[in-house]
Amino acid sequence: MATREVVTDLLFRNDAQTPLGRLTAAGYIKDSAGVRGPEFRVLNSYAIVYLLDGSGFYRDTNRHEGTVQAGDLIVLFPEIGHLYGPGIGERWSELYVMFDGPAFDLWRQAGLLNPARPISRLEPINAWLEQLEATLRPNALTPTGRALELSRFLAVLTEMLALTSSELVLMPEPAWLTQACELLSDDLAQAIDLVHVAETVGLTYETFRKQFQRATGASPAHYRTIRRIDQACTLLQVANLTTATIALRLGFSDEYHFSRRFKQIVGLSPREFRRQLPGIRHGRRSH
Repeated sequence: MATREVVTDLLFRNDAQTPLGRLTAAGYIKDSAGVRGPEFRVLNSYAIVYLLDGSGFYRDTNRHEGTVQAGDLIVLFPEIGHLYGPGIGERWSELYVMFDGPAFDLWRQAGLLNPARPISRLEPINAWLEQLEATLRPNALTPTGRALELSRFLAVLTEMLALTSSELVLMPEPAWLTQACELLSDDLAQAIDLVHVAETVGLTYETFRKQFQRATGASPAHYRTIRRIDQACTLLQVANLTTATIALRLGFSDEYHFSRRFKQIVGLSPREFRRQLPGIRHGRRSH
């Protein structure tokens, strides 16, 4: 049998990060040989593989295995080894997308991205392919534009997974976590005693810190910083509030410290963020 050439068409490659995450690569592979052993491949990001033609197998280190065919969506997870590909002597064609970031980690915690369900059935192929292609043209140069593009992909991915996730059950948030989030979101200008927060919700500090990180993806201290930056984004819409005033209102030691933390989380300095706002409102001057 003659060997067929694998044809790849890279749609894009992008390492630009946004607060939600990033799309790192996407493309088509025609006559793909898949990913074969003897060792499982392990990625450090998420990926989807949508089969457009052909059939074959899937296997991972969580002991999931089975046959796949055109119209199946394979979801790959960080740190979970996997193998997949067409049968011996066969080929298939696929669209792949690689992505990572906080938004997808939250989807995994909620059960929408679920390692227990790595394969979903999505038809008609042309309709879903058209929706995916519409989100996979990242050409925005600004962080705001990239975040918008990522949001569009996230919306399509959510729809794809929700349609095939009949077993999805969102567990209610435990009472201690709800209370902790409320405490960490209050009096943002004041210093907070995290040990006292842990005691208030009935946990030792180490247990609280570990369980909070596992539930939210952020440490208690970082969660509070994010809440302060969320409030800063709102205050930056008031035209006559300077960044120094906002820093003071939110308990930052000085304007430099505020600007540095804002850029670490948002990806823009406060001034850059304000310049990209479509419009800002004028409020009373602060006393």
